[in-house]
Amino acid sequence: MKTENKILLAFAANLLFSIFEFFGGIITGSIAIASDAVHDMGDALGIGLSFALEKQSKKQPDKKYTYGYGRFSVLGGTVTSLILLIGSVTVIFTALKRIINPVDINYNGMLIFAIAGVAVNGLAALLTRGGDSVNQKAVNLHMFEDVLGWITVLIGSVVIRYTDLAILDPILSLCVSIFILINAVKNLKESVVLFLEKAPLKIDVDEIIKHLSEINGVLEVHHVHLWSINENTNCATVHIVTDENFSDIKSRVREELKEHGIGHITIELESEFEECPEKQCIIKPSESSIHHHHHH
Repeated sequence: MKTENKILLAFAANLLFSIFEFFGGIITGSIAIASDAVHDMGDALGIGLSFALEKQSKKQPDKKYTYGYGRFSVLGGTVTSLILLIGSVTVIFTALKRIINPVDINYNGMLIFAIAGVAVNGLAALLTRGGDSVNQKAVNLHMFEDVLGWITVLIGSVVIRYTDLAILDPILSLCVSIFILINAVKNLKESVVLFLEKAPLKIDVDEIIKHLSEINGVLEVHHVHLWSINENTNCATVHIVTDENFSDIKSRVREELKEHGIGHITIELESEFEECPEKQCIIKPSESSIHHHHHH
């Protein structure tokens, strides 16, 4: 199934279920379920946004976005991760308050809703599994987090029913929220790094400079810039000083970069007698940091 269809299905499941939960919270008088309904509604909005942006990200490059729309998907992942971050921090504070002042819980109602919650969110989590975009990963984390939340509600309601330990409810919810928070921060970091145009993680800049310098006829390599549009599209610009046939060198450089997983390549060739005004932009092979100013 296509990524955006999976996201749409997860959105529909979450939206319908959050309405169902809201009534459940009112009927059972359970604040835990009512607050979960608010959380799930926030999730649904985040997923809806992800769906719209994932669809947009598939568009072809045009005059407005000459690099294409790949970053829209990254934007979706960022927003979804931020919603998760705010949601989990809110739940942590609520849970801490509940630990200090435990509240009586309607465990029978809790149990019924927990079973339904595990079923609906479990299905959505399975559907959104295995995506490679930051956006789909964030949506899948959403779903996984909801399933975890409902499993803890399920276990909690059974244990509370037989032991009367009402404090168990906020303790479980605290554990789940901390897990969500850690993962949301990790996802957010991935998105931010893409926006900051950091060199792709799996690509070793030193190695690329070394390999390009070893090509026959290449006298010098400078003005090397590597960055990513999204998780699947890497770009490079490079200046090559050569004394050989230009088109021959160009195809060899292109092949070398393609082997490193770079698809979007701009090569500027210079003869050995040419003075390049951008020579100061050399990245020394020992340096791992990358300056960012691109020339296209």
